[in-house]
Amino acid sequence: MIEEILRLKKEKNAVILAHSYQNIEIDEVADFVGDSLYLSQMAAKTSADIIVFAGVYFMAETAKILSPTKKVLLPRLESGCLMADMVNLEQLREFKSKHPNIPTVCYINSTAEVKSECDICCTSSNAVKIVESLGAREVLFAPDTYLGKWVESQLSGIKVITYPGYCPTHLRIKPEDIINQKKKHPQALVLAHPECHQEVIKLADYVGSTTGIMNFAEKSDNKQFIIATELGVIERLERDFKDKEFILVSPNAVCPNMKWNHLEDILNALKYEQYEINVDPEIAKKAIHSIERMLKVSG
Repeated sequence: MIEEILRLKKEKNAVILAHSYQNIEIDEVADFVGDSLYLSQMAAKTSADIIVFAGVYFMAETAKILSPTKKVLLPRLESGCLMADMVNLEQLREFKSKHPNIPTVCYINSTAEVKSECDICCTSSNAVKIVESLGAREVLFAPDTYLGKWVESQLSGIKVITYPGYCPTHLRIKPEDIINQKKKHPQALVLAHPECHQEVIKLADYVGSTTGIMNFAEKSDNKQFIIATELGVIERLERDFKDKEFILVSPNAVCPNMKWNHLEDILNALKYEQYEINVDPEIAKKAIHSIERMLKVSG
């Protein structure tokens, strides 16, 4: 199956982008594996004719906005994002109407329509930098209230007004999960994603994106880590750093939507060129400004 995928990829001039929460088997055929910022950058730069996005729907949408002339395929249409679904265009406009004349930042975990209504986009890797770049004393942030409030805690004098969205997977990680694991592994450092609840964040030694967590674990002299984010990060850390121990904070830290894609789905996507993701041109024209502005600020 891997050989067939690699053959088709070459034959069709395709590139495969895979998020770090995907089933680890997909890394065998992926050209780029990483977090949302990195994959957005790769989608913008690629010279491939076809982009196969092993991720969730909003990621494929973002790739299509950045590469409108390319064919973007999502191997499984079921791969949605519950957080992205928590805010639509009408809800965002209502949120903005309650706080007029304040710049709006949208997390990349949002639909193309929501991106089209915002001033700038962000990922968990660059959220602090993005909010700071606006030079405003107040900022609206949607849809993730927990990432927004974490950003506020990192910036002095900036109020971040958040929409009440959240990541169900990260909210299943409880403070008591951290406390219990620390009792079993007192020497372990706690590495947490900023989508976690603030009470979890308070217990962490490091807070960052999936890439940030992986980079911290690689560079740290510590040998034990409690990982408070999705299972896929642990699997890759265990594969890449066999001299260190990585403890999943909770068996509940698994995103079912991120686990839809398997090698067979990647193969079918390439073989039959299914399922193609398109974005309304008018929406895309508006949304690209918030994404490109983010990429410019991020370098």
